[in-house]
Amino acid sequence: MTGDRTIAAAAAALRAGSVTSVALTEASIAAADQLDERLGTYLARSDEAALAAAARADAELAAGLDRGPLHGIPLAIKDTIATADGPTTAQSAILDPAWGEQGDAPVVARLRAGGAPILGKTTTMEFAIGVPDPSAPFPVPRNPWDVERWAGGSSSGTGSGLASGLFLGGLGTDTAGSVRLPAAFCGISGLKPTFGRVPKNGCVPLGFSYDTVGPMARSARDCATLLGVIAGPDPGDACSVDLAVPDYVAALSGSLDGVRIGVDRLAGVSPVSDPALSACLDAALEALADAGASLTDVQIPLYSELVTTTMVGELAEAFAYHRGDLQTRWEEYGAGTRMVIASGALLPAADYVQAQRVRRVGQKAIAALFETVDLVITPTASVAAGRLDQLAFGDIIDAIHTPLWNAVGNPALSVPIGLTADGLPLAMQIAGAPFDEAGVLRAGDAYQLRTDWHVRRPPLHASNVAGAA
Repeated sequence: MTGDRTIAAAAAALRAGSVTSVALTEASIAAADQLDERLGTYLARSDEAALAAAARADAELAAGLDRGPLHGIPLAIKDTIATADGPTTAQSAILDPAWGEQGDAPVVARLRAGGAPILGKTTTMEFAIGVPDPSAPFPVPRNPWDVERWAGGSSSGTGSGLASGLFLGGLGTDTAGSVRLPAAFCGISGLKPTFGRVPKNGCVPLGFSYDTVGPMARSARDCATLLGVIAGPDPGDACSVDLAVPDYVAALSGSLDGVRIGVDRLAGVSPVSDPALSACLDAALEALADAGASLTDVQIPLYSELVTTTMVGELAEAFAYHRGDLQTRWEEYGAGTRMVIASGALLPAADYVQAQRVRRVGQKAIAALFETVDLVITPTASVAAGRLDQLAFGDIIDAIHTPLWNAVGNPALSVPIGLTADGLPLAMQIAGAPFDEAGVLRAGDAYQLRTDWHVRRPPLHASNVAGAA
């Protein structure tokens, strides 16, 4: 059953001959048959293509051809990322269908080359921004911990599907937190890599200078495995950086001896905070100290200014992309989406330029912070997932602590640290210096070796559903 496995465990079982890729894929399909109608995880499924790919993976392994750690591992892709077996819609009626006919985005091509069957395209918010729109003709992604609550945005379906056991790993995109927020709300792990570490061509843009593609999985170790496959430059993305890709999994020593971690609880930043958050964060910090890390309190410089630059820059860049369609196809956008993106028209060029200047100042200030510590920890969000019938875009911004790292481009990982009194996941965020994904993942893995929050099952899980394969 896929829901009881991590990528690492499934890969070991495949090579031991105790499971096949076809069996893993069939279990994923059966789980989707059981749960997807309630969860709204998938926008489109590729069951037959995935089974065919799984059969090839099994035949290759039997013949002695091993394509790497994702060989035979069934994965899912956020619907803003192009796949050859499509469709790619960005969950909108606006996107030209021809856009989705470009074939696999580089990140998807790399997963396929690594032998991973692709199960389908997961739900998001329209053009990866805002909150769910129940009036739109698309599934509303729901949280398996409580289906009346949001799975987090905008990589919602990937987060929901991972938490509920529908697949073993997947891809999301992150412009202001869209990998890390669903990871936090769904109780899984999700990494925003350094801007430029992973190519983003073949991904529908939201904020050109903020967008990243990142791995999502049960564990930090599995995120390391996924990142090792998708990272590296691509000539089609001028923002991708030509740096060697480390062996991220090899860096997972389980020890944090000598690692300096700065902690900013962001007290007072959010007007609301779940009562359980402080104790959960205390326990998480104790586990990191047990792994050998030295902890010190820090204050992130220019926190509110950098969050503002992400909000200003993202909206201005989104409006630049959508301006023509907003003028000619206004009614075809969801009401919430068009109002959020159209607000970018109210931002003068001077404000956008000033935001970029503040980003540069902030990057220097954050770089100075990382001269004193190796990693920085904050809550991922001050609250757990909200109810779908009470969501408003403006109401959740101050409670989310992800946009800062998009402003400066640093890598950041969200991992679960406990549950609220209502049984909803809470999470912490581990950030590192640019291109130090290995250090970030090492800390996440060391923490997860000492805790089990990342493998806790939500009530709506494939392993809990009678008849699931």
